[in-house]
Amino acid sequence: MKHFGPTTLAAAALAALSLAARPAHAVDLTMYYPVAVGGPVTKVIDDMVARFEKENSDIKVTAVYAGNYTDTMTKAMTAMKGGQPPQLSVLLSTDVFTLMDENAIVPMDDLVADKAWFKTFYPAFMANGQIGGKTWSIPFQRSTIVLYWNKDAFKDAGLDPEKPPATWDEMASMGARLVKKDSSGNVSRWGLEIPSTGYAYWMLQALAIENGQKMMNEAGTEVYLTAPKTVAALDYWVGLSRKQEVMPKGSIDWATLRSDFLEGKTAMMWHTTGNLTAVKNGARFNFGVAMLPARERRGSPTGGGSFYIFKSASPEQQKAAVKFIRWMTAPERAAEWSIKTGYVAVSPAAYKTKAMEDYAKGFPAATVARDQLEYAVPELSVHENGRIYKFVGDAVQSAVTGSASAKDALASAQQQADRVLRAYK
Repeated sequence: MKHFGPTTLAAAALAALSLAARPAHAVDLTMYYPVAVGGPVTKVIDDMVARFEKENSDIKVTAVYAGNYTDTMTKAMTAMKGGQPPQLSVLLSTDVFTLMDENAIVPMDDLVADKAWFKTFYPAFMANGQIGGKTWSIPFQRSTIVLYWNKDAFKDAGLDPEKPPATWDEMASMGARLVKKDSSGNVSRWGLEIPSTGYAYWMLQALAIENGQKMMNEAGTEVYLTAPKTVAALDYWVGLSRKQEVMPKGSIDWATLRSDFLEGKTAMMWHTTGNLTAVKNGARFNFGVAMLPARERRGSPTGGGSFYIFKSASPEQQKAAVKFIRWMTAPERAAEWSIKTGYVAVSPAAYKTKAMEDYAKGFPAATVARDQLEYAVPELSVHENGRIYKFVGDAVQSAVTGSASAKDALASAQQQADRVLRAYK
């Protein structure tokens, strides 16, 4: 006979009570989500899920942190092919073509009676998810790239601490003045850092649109990597380190850039607004946040993740998933999410909540990325997204490390992308 100790029996009793308390008709949902920024994002998600479940006792949501965006997409696809996909997931808004090609998701239009809901979100955030007259995703942790600057470093360099660079030329000239060297000639503080790992395509797209160049067509079947203005954008990026010497040469890592900024190793950085709260909590100096500087125009691609509902979910699960998504993106929660992370709240109504109005009064940087939406463009999104991102990322690496010219690196990426995308034309 098998004997059970008091701890085992107590655990069994608790489990039995939990099952007894749970409604017999409860709907189970599994949600995968990524984290690509600093701060206690998993705790925020867990807290929000717990509150949703308290208000909706008939729905049980298991939120699974699945790594960064790439990891999460890989795990969702692997689970789907293994016959156990999540019912919903937060994935890159730009994963839409791949998810459609895999027949993995359902359009929200078939699940939502009140189509006016779609119009409550910022159009810039809906753009990536609306394909072929249908809405395939709902924005959640959305962002733009912004410029962070160290006001104390600006003051130290004799620059106006309240005036960030507004143009490419100003960014290069201010960056040069912000470089600080020790007595041995070693750089102790760089003027600027733009990350070239992780999301290199995103940074290149920002530079390209500021130079007046779109990176892809709406059908997701073409990229414009060899357009003269795209090549010029990468040339400018490389030149910041190799000609102006305001950035370190070689790769600049996405994962450590925030630490570089907080430790004073760089006076300016380009990064996601999703890191805003982590920077706010970690900075031991005065800092500012600005829209990205312009050449021909201002601009940033949107970024971040949206909610998708998987086709394999039962009708009951799909209905429950919509209820959860509506709860998570309601103005009050969108404002809370923005305040706790730095991501852009996804609807104008969120910025009219008392919580957000009070927060923005004390911390005006919280509205910079929202204001930049006026100049934003949809993030690079095409069929076979993961492969295309790798081609672009490899090209950027080749250029910033000096192993190929911007023109040659992008020509190689364009050739590879054309070969892959040909099948979708």
